[in-house]
Amino acid sequence: MDKLIITAAVSGSAPTKQQNPNVPYTPEEIANEALAAWRAGAAIAHIHVRDPETGVPVTRLDLFQEVTERIRSESDLIINLSTSGFHLDGPDADEVRLLPLEAKPDLCSLDVGSLNFRGGVFINRADWVERAAQRIRDAGVKPEIEVFDLGHIRQARHLIENGLVDGPPWLQLCLGISWGIEATVESLLAMRQRLPDNALWSVLAPAAAQLPITTHAMLMGGHVRVGFEDNLYLEQGVKADSNAQFVERTVSIARSLLREVASCEEAREILGLSPYPSRQTSR
Repeated sequence: MDKLIITAAVSGSAPTKQQNPNVPYTPEEIANEALAAWRAGAAIAHIHVRDPETGVPVTRLDLFQEVTERIRSESDLIINLSTSGFHLDGPDADEVRLLPLEAKPDLCSLDVGSLNFRGGVFINRADWVERAAQRIRDAGVKPEIEVFDLGHIRQARHLIENGLVDGPPWLQLCLGISWGIEATVESLLAMRQRLPDNALWSVLAPAAAQLPITTHAMLMGGHVRVGFEDNLYLEQGVKADSNAQFVERTVSIARSLLREVASCEEAREILGLSPYPSRQTSR
């Protein structure tokens, strides 16, 4: 098995400080959470940005740039910026979704397929997905292809087979998101069986499903995502103090399973990313 790549999804767009006061809103808070997760063993930070005052999800280039600069000034973390844009509306929404590319991340999310989501519809039209994949490729950024159901994997394979994604492809299997595929071992197996032969894959699942699904993924040779975006509780009734707590637990489980954890440098090599400049700090 490859060494385990741990992603920390440190804020997301839905969790609030009312639900858990440790959810980060400001660029400084988000960067500090990412850095703490890095020190605990995460190789990737998945970043959404919020209005610093209200916590409302936004797509603002200045905030993405500030978070990116803060993280890179102190670490060699792989930075994955969100292009989900679920909160966006209007005729320019498609273009605004791709603004994070201008912050020059290592990775960015690319959601394929549409689904009912948080009381609305998360729309990812096939034509937009293909244009976005090309823009991401032209920017020299690797897409993290997010799939929420089996049909989404078919669409991801189409992108890969048509040369819109450079190898090795990197897919995030999103289980347990209403109304996508269920967070069960059977669903995880079904998704893995449909992946391209050369695909690298990671798994996320929300709330109580996070721990069992990510543990099974580790045993199956996959990689994992943890953090406040997907879960606010370490266990029933116990709110997490930080994203780093989820990472620390994941590292401990991986060691018990005799699965080595990848450093940022090792994760870059696995994913086919360029190495960081020598000025960057290594964990």
